[in-house]
Amino acid sequence: MAAADQPTTGPLRRGAALASTYRVQLRTPASDPDGRGFVLADVEELVPYLADLGVGSVYLSPLMTATPGSTHGYDVVDPTTVAAELGGIDALRSLRQACRAHGLGVVVDIVPNHLGVDQPVANRWWWDALRRGPDSPYFSFFDFDTEPANGADGRIAIPVLGSPEDIEQLVVVTPTGPGTESGSGTESGSGSGEAGSVEAELHFYDHRFPVAPGTGEGSAQQVHDRQHYRLVHWREPLLGYRRFFTVTGLAGLRQEDPAVFDATHSEVRRWCEEDLVDGIRVDHPDGLADPVGYARRLRELAGDDRWLLVEKILAPAEVLEPAMPVDGTTGYDALRLIDQMLVDHSGQARLTELATRYSGGPGDEEQVHEQSALLKRQIVIEDLSPELTRLARAVRRDAAGGRESSDAAGQDPIGVSSVGPDGVAGGGIDGGDDDADAMLREALVSVIAKTPVYRADYPVLRGTLPSIMEDLQRQEPKLESALRLVAGALALGGEASIRLAQVTGAATAKAEEDRLFYRLGRLVSLNEVGGSPGRMGLPVEAFHLAMAERARATPLAMTTLSTHDTKRGEDVRARISVLSQLPGEWADLVAEVFRRFPPPAEDAGYFLLQVIVGVWPESGEPSDVLRSRLHDYAEKALREAAVHTTWTDQDGDFESSAHKWIDTLLDSGGALLAPFARRIAPAGRDNSLIAKATQLMSPGVPDVYQGTEVWEDSLVDPDNRRFVDYAPLRSGAVARSGHPKFTLVREALRIRREHPAAMAGGAHVPLPVRGPAAADVVAFTRSVAGRPAVGMIARRRTAVVGAADVAGTSVQLPDGEWAVRPDGRSISGRVDVGDLLSGSPVVLIVREAD
Repeated sequence: MAAADQPTTGPLRRGAALASTYRVQLRTPASDPDGRGFVLADVEELVPYLADLGVGSVYLSPLMTATPGSTHGYDVVDPTTVAAELGGIDALRSLRQACRAHGLGVVVDIVPNHLGVDQPVANRWWWDALRRGPDSPYFSFFDFDTEPANGADGRIAIPVLGSPEDIEQLVVVTPTGPGTESGSGTESGSGSGEAGSVEAELHFYDHRFPVAPGTGEGSAQQVHDRQHYRLVHWREPLLGYRRFFTVTGLAGLRQEDPAVFDATHSEVRRWCEEDLVDGIRVDHPDGLADPVGYARRLRELAGDDRWLLVEKILAPAEVLEPAMPVDGTTGYDALRLIDQMLVDHSGQARLTELATRYSGGPGDEEQVHEQSALLKRQIVIEDLSPELTRLARAVRRDAAGGRESSDAAGQDPIGVSSVGPDGVAGGGIDGGDDDADAMLREALVSVIAKTPVYRADYPVLRGTLPSIMEDLQRQEPKLESALRLVAGALALGGEASIRLAQVTGAATAKAEEDRLFYRLGRLVSLNEVGGSPGRMGLPVEAFHLAMAERARATPLAMTTLSTHDTKRGEDVRARISVLSQLPGEWADLVAEVFRRFPPPAEDAGYFLLQVIVGVWPESGEPSDVLRSRLHDYAEKALREAAVHTTWTDQDGDFESSAHKWIDTLLDSGGALLAPFARRIAPAGRDNSLIAKATQLMSPGVPDVYQGTEVWEDSLVDPDNRRFVDYAPLRSGAVARSGHPKFTLVREALRIRREHPAAMAGGAHVPLPVRGPAAADVVAFTRSVAGRPAVGMIARRRTAVVGAADVAGTSVQLPDGEWAVRPDGRSISGRVDVGDLLSGSPVVLIVREAD
């Protein structure tokens, strides 16, 4: 490799480690019914295979000690230890040594926003905070709501009871003494407390809670009434702590407190001090009080040469906050560009008609915008009511404090009417106390519903909220005084501003990713995390502009096609997107399927049918395993959509009908579905290859999600966290078979390692294309200091643009000889696309040495 192609600054000093990543899902044996696991020692066994594949770094899912039985690791209960069940710190050290020996780096995934508290006894910090309250050194670690006006008499409300009457089912468990029936006092058993001590506990069936010292006498209800917490019915709008989205088993951490940061990052600090990791991925920074401040502290801890990424979902027109000292996002923004580029815009009109007919709406940008706002309102009012109540209190308190400060200075900088002396009453909003509270809540809900991003308090988005406020004051004059109160509180940049940002992020995620994207039916392959399903198709020219900007602004951001959070795997989306090329044939199929096999509801059936054709085997019948996976997927999709059934109010009859419909299709619909699957499968594979090549050759650091180096048909989690069968991959059987996707991935990854400067910092330069099919050719190079080094050439829409259609279409290569990888052909000058791509929809090119 030439010296000029050796990047040496910042994270690039990590060299080949940033060529690419390979994400693996760690699993403890306890997380699997069959006792299977995938621990750090198993990853170490993969290292020779990954090195041969061309991977730059092993990318580990969270490896801290998590809730017992966790299948994902994001419910950490002890952030100070590597899970013993995964091998502990010694296994991580051993993996690091193995990776170094093979030229690989190590990237880790950390979860600073929250800890798992679903099993309180498993989390010693949470247990001690509940047991000792403010006297616990860990009480300040959590974002507790213990204000007197919190609805739980200042205690920590924990929504765990099945009904209000279930409080009578509490039992006090003590280490000694006679057992008595529930509700009457105590029951003998083995208690578990802080640091392994034996002490009384409160039990509600399988749920265990601590008992404060000296409060264990009397009946279970009397004991409960003396605790720092209060167990409440899960449907009550009470919650005593910030949580991750609507998951009460994940309690928010106060990373804005330096002591909390230091305690929760002690293990991460050790990894950096021992140089065990090359990069860190940060989960859900939008949940933190101060994402920018957190990123600065993490950068200081990690050092300038470590790769830092944030799982930040960017809206199409949004940019990553420049003040965050990180290298980029985890790549959903790149996924959106690549998926959109492979969608045929000419199919939009017909697919819009079908969506209007079957899904109840066109699925265009107008509908997406309207439905997003409506669902955010619904989510905040129904699912995030405790957060809304706490936010409203913060607004009144901040506004009152701001008023007092401005009065003392003889000024009125925030322009709000007088606030009650307790900061809780009318607060300058027109009307009585109850009306004022309702108006304030409505104003906050309206602001959240109109916010077009996950979080609008980043400096780069400074003008977003004031603009929303102005629009709302014009549109909703009745809210004027409430909006002035909100604006005044937000202008102070205090608690209200932070909580609004946190609630907005949760509302957006739940409304869009977890609800709307399970309803929209125009083309479900676009209903993806960070996606923009209201848009359909991206011209090649626009794609090139976007990639050129990525190369300039965030050259070390991750690019991805599949993750543990994607709604469908990359190959499933690639096949479904072929429907945009064949909307007429798709319309005919849907009409015939629905005529012969009427679904329980057309909107649900239309959504699910796209997924079914996306995974239907190209040959043979659907297996029993696939059948089970489709049933699991349908259950989740229908409940997330919350149209016919929900997680909390399940319609058993509808769900049963949906499952029967799926079985009927699998058993009797093959005569219709199998031929159609065979019709779209080749173009789906072409889409997969083009998408993968584009991801691997475009600006950024690409991640290959476990198992996606070959064809795979994952659906939403937990399906996408299934165990991967590595035996045929490690043995070389797949490589020897000439598997097209594996061959492409291996070749691209190796090119990235050979040309780190071009890949990690090189420009994205489109190649000139002319001819009748020019609009369907994607051709570009990656250049260093104006010198092209590597590139790719592909043709899209292969279901409708055949070899004859590209005749006369050519690409002008930069000067010099270019090698086609992997076959080794040498090309130069102007090349005919039809000849070049006669055997594949995409080729990789590398400039030969002068």
